[in-house]
Amino acid sequence: MSLDPRADAPSTPPASALIRPGHPELCSIKVFCGDCNCGCPELFLDPKADQARRIVLADDFGQRVQMSVEQLGALVREAKAGELDHLLAPPGRCGGAG
Repeated sequence: MSLDPRADAPSTPPASALIRPGHPELCSIKVFCGDCNCGCPELFLDPKADQARRIVLADDFGQRVQMSVEQLGALVREAKAGELDHLLAPPGRCGGAG
């Protein structure tokens, strides 16, 4: 038995097919990376969603996170302030604060 859950998974469509949620009403705001054909994470705005779910972040595995514009703003402010820099610690370290 493999410890890697992807090793036993059935074949999946290319990541580029997964990255785009099947909702043409989403407005693409930012593609992260975009220099490859791997299906990069992407930030969308869903103008038809309620306020609490207007921002959509899709990853390269086909998963989505939805949040409010205010939540995205808080995340951006924390990142700009360096509060998330510990996440960039070398592999093998949690990098968590205190």
